[in-house]
Amino acid sequence: MDKLREIAEEAVTRMNGVIGEAAKGKHDEIFEVIEQAVIKGVLEGQHRAVDCCIQYPEADQDIAHKIAAEIRRKNDALIANLSSLR
Repeated sequence: MDKLREIAEEAVTRMNGVIGEAAKGKHDEIFEVIEQAVIKGVLEGQHRAVDCCIQYPEADQDIAHKIAAEIRRKNDALIANLSSLR
């Protein structure tokens, strides 16, 4: 969670360097846009991991469903924690 925040902050800093004066006073807005993009990227990766788990043969479906459920549970916790940082 802190690492995602660091990624978003670094992106804001780099964005400020690119657009210069136009970014002045817009740190929070830029941070929110970048934060949402980072969250969407993480979620997409987790969705792909869940999809991969579900594609196991029927004999392994029980464990695959358990893994997918755990990924979803941690995903929900991540979203809740990121939302509380605002």
